[in-house]
Amino acid sequence: DLKWLLVHPQPNRYNWEPADSYVAFGEKNKMFIIGHCLVWHAQTPRWVFQDQAGNALTRDALLTRMKDHIITVVGRYKGRIKGWDVVNEALDDSGTLRNTQWLRIIGEGSPDKQYDHIENAFRWAHEADPNAELYYNDFGLEASKAKCDAAVAIVKDLKSKGLRIDGVGIQLHA
Repeated sequence: DLKWLLVHPQPNRYNWEPADSYVAFGEKNKMFIIGHCLVWHAQTPRWVFQDQAGNALTRDALLTRMKDHIITVVGRYKGRIKGWDVVNEALDDSGTLRNTQWLRIIGEGSPDKQYDHIENAFRWAHEADPNAELYYNDFGLEASKAKCDAAVAIVKDLKSKGLRIDGVGIQLHA
């Protein structure tokens, strides 16, 4: 209910009802509520990556959109959602960063910018709710040394920049 496609389906339009119900259920049942997920290559509407003419956004424009989305969504649930899957499945099975629009546009194909979309997502999630736990989430980390090592590299990079990251979620897809 918190994936971009569901909660922010169109520019300047948020659909809070499903997410509000999810959070209310968790609160009613005294659960530790996790928000899944803020940045993902899937279930993100096309408009996020395009200008009004349908052309790819610039790096700065996409960063602005990502920041607005994260600040708005995390800010709405500040103090209520206790942890966020900030970035989901940024790695492919070989342990390299997925060739997503997040990486292509924000990373600009440059090795020194390869983690920029991840770094900024974590920075803005923390800014929106400094008390929420922040996670990188992926699948197959337990089965692939290359992918696990790549997740560790992401965590080390974030930590070297003083960013908060509280854990790594490991999905067990069947």
